[in-house]
Amino acid sequence: MAERSTAAVDVADNSGDDPLTAQADTAATDGVAEERKTAEEPTGAPEQKADERKNGEQPTLTAPELHSGHKLARRYRLEECVTRLDGFSSWRAVDEKLRRAVGVHLLPADHPRARSVLAAARSAALLGDPRFVQVLDAVEENDLVYVVHEWLPDTTELTALLADGPLQAHDAYQLVTQVSQAMAAAHREGLAHLRLTPSAILRSSTGQYRIRGLAVNAALRGITAERPQRADTEAVGALLYASLTQRWPYENDAYGLSGLPKGVGLLPPDQVRAGVHRGLSEIAMRALANDGATASRQEPPCTTPDELAKAVAAMPRVKPPEPEFPAPAEYQRTTYQQGTYGRPQPRPMVTQPLPVPPAPLESRTGKALKWAVGALLIAALGLGSWQIADRLLPRDNPSTNNPAPAPQAEEKPAPPKPLTIASAVDFDPFGDDGRESPTDVPKAYDGDPATYWQTMDYRGYSKFGNLKDGVGVILDLGKEQEVDSVDVSFLGQTSVELRTAAPGTSSTPTSLDAFTTQAKETGSQVALKPAKPVTTRYVLVWLTDLPVSETGNYRGKVTEIKVMG
Repeated sequence: MAERSTAAVDVADNSGDDPLTAQADTAATDGVAEERKTAEEPTGAPEQKADERKNGEQPTLTAPELHSGHKLARRYRLEECVTRLDGFSSWRAVDEKLRRAVGVHLLPADHPRARSVLAAARSAALLGDPRFVQVLDAVEENDLVYVVHEWLPDTTELTALLADGPLQAHDAYQLVTQVSQAMAAAHREGLAHLRLTPSAILRSSTGQYRIRGLAVNAALRGITAERPQRADTEAVGALLYASLTQRWPYENDAYGLSGLPKGVGLLPPDQVRAGVHRGLSEIAMRALANDGATASRQEPPCTTPDELAKAVAAMPRVKPPEPEFPAPAEYQRTTYQQGTYGRPQPRPMVTQPLPVPPAPLESRTGKALKWAVGALLIAALGLGSWQIADRLLPRDNPSTNNPAPAPQAEEKPAPPKPLTIASAVDFDPFGDDGRESPTDVPKAYDGDPATYWQTMDYRGYSKFGNLKDGVGVILDLGKEQEVDSVDVSFLGQTSVELRTAAPGTSSTPTSLDAFTTQAKETGSQVALKPAKPVTTRYVLVWLTDLPVSETGNYRGKVTEIKVMG
């Protein structure tokens, strides 16, 4: 269940008030689940305002009857049904070709929304923005329509985060900043979400927020809106409101959150809960449908995600909280501080030693006798040794004139030597176009420290602006060779990992999962050395944390790479 709640798969969970695990247990009968959804959906939610049925009430639909182990396109193996509702089903599956987990939405090809789902999925796939859960495939075959998308088990839903309490001001600031900017980019390409709920927002372990279900979730539910930008903007405002107060900004309870008291209207967040950041409270009110009214002044409402993103950028940046340090250990007092200084201490009683008679040979006569006996023994040993040597070694033996050969020193292993880099390419699996300064890659290993390959300029955070986990350079050694270490020089303190492709890899890998991490270091001159030499053809120098650039943002610069073997 833990994985199911964070894997960015379920569509039904985005539609109602209960978390994914609860709906998965109760969605076995489509009619019951749909009735529950209709009864519990908040009347003031922005998506309900956007929901329009073109042809009246839809007839009851049955989701395709598939089972665990079924394969789609002889590639996607279904593992677990997460949702079965409203004529479609959602599954956790495995892409056996790329050996990774994926999510799959399934519905019959004759479903009244099958064509719109296919169109929405293909449009979302063309966006390629890493801030959204990516659509990987959209296919119609064998009377089925299915949409394949990313499965992110290392993320946490906003629903689960709010179950533990409201977010800190800095976390709420990051949420509204990233989500509003992402939705602004989507609307510039003509794509709307229309189902932005706490379940649709995922936060990774690095603090990056991802949005799932762009266009597809609304198409699966048949949701449309006359003003899609206003609907999505109000939804982002509701998410910020909930993050600040742990309350849903309408009278009805929704998504595991309590609604506002009935009859009091839309209260600003800083009046609902003490200690709420004033600037974020005003941003939430400007995004919600209240004509922009705030607690302190009248501001124009934000009617589009782009306007909301600009309003957030114009406010002072919310700094992260100061780190908490553990309390110092209890102070240990000395003997003086404990009050024992100057007090008489107990002393052991002194007894007079008894005289011991000397040993028999310790007298003057005994000592003279020992010296005499010792001299006689030395003389006898010297004489005996000379006689034995005179008999055993002939006088004309030529070997006595030649010294014995010195023992040979142990052979030391040969020191590592530089390996030739046949070619190299940039590697940006999480970028919009998959490229990262490709023309400058040869400068990273040309032997000239004055030239360098550099990343793009990232704003806000050293970890690539929280947009991706890293970028790097793949080095092709021409053939499999034994790699002992990789020396990398940077301009500025940079965190980097050494990763290698598996033996037998004959073409340049395109996925980060195809590489194995061998070493990690941080600095401007690093030596990445695996625990033992690795045999590989492809070496990935993977940057994970960037230094500050001359523009005040963050950018990595690699001046030289040497592969030693």
